Amino acid sequence: METRRRFSCDAHGSKALVAAALMLLLACCGGSSGGSSSSSSSGGSSSSSSSSSSSSGAGSSSSSSSSSSGSSSSSSSGSSGSSSVNVLTYHNDIARTGQNLDETILTPAKVKSASFGKLGFLTTQGKVDAQPLYVSKLSIGGASHNVVYAVSEHGMAYAFDADTFAPLWQVSLLGAGETPSDDHGCGQITPEIGITATPAIDPAAGAHGAIYMVAMSKDSSGGYHQRLHALDLASGAELSGSPTSIQAVYPSKAGQVTFDPGRYAERAGLLLLNGTLYLSWTSHCDQQTYTGWVMGYNPSTLHQVSVIDITPNGNEGAIWMAGNGPAADEAGNIYFLSANGTFDPVLDNKGFPVNGDFGNAFVKLSTSGGTLAVADYFTMHDTVAESNADQDLGSGGLLLLPDVKDSGGVTRHLAIGAGKDAAIYVINRDAMGKFNAANDNAAYQITHGLSGGSFSTPAYFNGTLYYGAVGDSLRAFPITSAKVAATAASNSTNSFGYPGATPSISANGSANGIVWAVENRSGGLLHAYDATDLSRELYNSAQAGNRDQFSNNKFITPMIANGKVYVGTPTGVIVFGLLP
Repeated sequence: METRRRFSCDAHGSKALVAAALMLLLACCGGSSGGSSSSSSSGGSSSSSSSSSSSSGAGSSSSSSSSSSGSSSSSSSGSSGSSSVNVLTYHNDIARTGQNLDETILTPAKVKSASFGKLGFLTTQGKVDAQPLYVSKLSIGGASHNVVYAVSEHGMAYAFDADTFAPLWQVSLLGAGETPSDDHGCGQITPEIGITATPAIDPAAGAHGAIYMVAMSKDSSGGYHQRLHALDLASGAELSGSPTSIQAVYPSKAGQVTFDPGRYAERAGLLLLNGTLYLSWTSHCDQQTYTGWVMGYNPSTLHQVSVIDITPNGNEGAIWMAGNGPAADEAGNIYFLSANGTFDPVLDNKGFPVNGDFGNAFVKLSTSGGTLAVADYFTMHDTVAESNADQDLGSGGLLLLPDVKDSGGVTRHLAIGAGKDAAIYVINRDAMGKFNAANDNAAYQITHGLSGGSFSTPAYFNGTLYYGAVGDSLRAFPITSAKVAATAASNSTNSFGYPGATPSISANGSANGIVWAVENRSGGLLHAYDATDLSRELYNSAQAGNRDQFSNNKFITPMIANGKVYVGTPTGVIVFGLLP
């Protein structure tokens, strides 16, 4: 789970790599066939309306959020017509590197409190826990718009003009007579649960592109619903076949396991890969019983095409990753960290758990033939003890490094992740290491450069790994000859309380790198650091008094696009940029 102790939602390259990852993300060939579960279309309806929410910025006469103090700018900086940046998925690409290498407006010289700060606020009904997304030059009503998309825990989806901050559309994804889900007596996602996970966008789908998201709701009889929605990017209208109710079964030794929508939350970001949309699920705190589900859907029809439960003969093993989405490589394999749960220390002749339970592990799923199957894994020698002590991997997210060469000239394909035990695990994706009860020697590399557990996702830029652990400073670890440095080359002068920080990177190619991170405290704090030296803080949102202040959610990832930084808050999205 994701409390501070147990894993849950609450406690819990190079430019070429990004291009390749985005090519994978944008691929939209129909969904695969097969799968061991069926999905049915729900009777729940969604309604749309013209937006009545207020937003501060150009032409706004009043502040749009009670959680954000200070005046709002009447204009925004940057050229709206020149934007070609798209942020279509969590942490920018499906390797989850967190880097935008096409940022030409924000530079270390310009990002300082005298010239950078709050530009406006995009008001929503309900908390924004998901990372905002961004589409450039979208035609709406015959005009070209740069568009920011936000979703909220009240079951609402929004589109805003990124340059004027004007609302373009808003839509409720609640069925008739329904409300957002209650929080199930769990403080991880509270006080209501609607849309928690970061959506995924396919700009080539349908007439104008599509945004995919999962919404949870509760009907008047007390029944819970999880539905997958596909909305038109330009209007917010439900596309053909949308929404569909999430249902699944998976075989077990006792017969089968059935997905119960009331027991799960969709926390991890959605993954759009090679024409299939993947969802992954976690629990409400550690409320039993639950297991570790991953499901694949055809984004054109929203029919379920594949499903796997990674703990079908045990329990727990859910997928939180502090909101990070599963990552994917160019071969179509999916990677994630599973949380505390059943792992079978007795192995079969291939080195896999004899009962097929993969709790507390690095997991690699094959998607070959349209079927989800565990292709490889790594877990620690003391994995069962770690799960029992709530020291599992699942609190953190992972990323895939670009191809790197070791000291012998061998190209390495590596995944990196960390959890509550504060170790950074570097895993060879081609031979992950599986399980050895005696030691962890099969892991490619393990370092201990963090001073706290990881309840966040790292970022990668220009040969450096950036980590923000709990109670620790933000740290930069160089990667040399396919090895992560044991100690940081630089670190921030401030530390980050629970849950640490998930950094994001803006840069123009390999130049003008800036590391952005949000500090969780009574009032949120946005930091900007020189990517070459984290001890050099360029800006933080407390430096200008009340001008840039905002309220904060716990697991927030800043999104940077076209000269602006977008940060989710309890009542909307605060927008930062160069002041007019």
